[in-house]
Amino acid sequence: MRRILVLHGPNLNLLGTRDPSVYGKATLEEINASIQVEAEGRAAEVECRQSNHEGELIDWIHKARGTFDGILLNAGGFTHTSVALRDAVAASGVPTVEVHLSNIEAREPFRRVSLLAEVVVGRVTGFRGASYTAALAALLEHLNSE
Repeated sequence: MRRILVLHGPNLNLLGTRDPSVYGKATLEEINASIQVEAEGRAAEVECRQSNHEGELIDWIHKARGTFDGILLNAGGFTHTSVALRDAVAASGVPTVEVHLSNIEAREPFRRVSLLAEVVVGRVTGFRGASYTAALAALLEHLNSE
């Protein structure tokens, strides 16, 4: 059974009330529940965590090595600013998929730059909560094809 770590970055704890026209109306708990259902249907196990703190996300990525087969990472605003988070993903060696609820390519210019893009195996953006389930399916396919 594949083990996948799902990391939600800053401000994602506010989903459901934070700008629903951009991020949708689903809460983080509802999104996590849909990820769990998708994982069970694919004979995978997921562990979902959220933090507003860059260092905590980095620590979790470091500890994923040897414990998880892959990571789904929505780094939120850190996507565009954190070299340290990028380096953690690269150093971990754990296949990681970048996830975003909104289509970051269609947003403000600063959001179109992802420091993670070069170190992840793929990206899923723009499908609100379904971005996570699509990313999980893609990551599991990637892992099974290795």
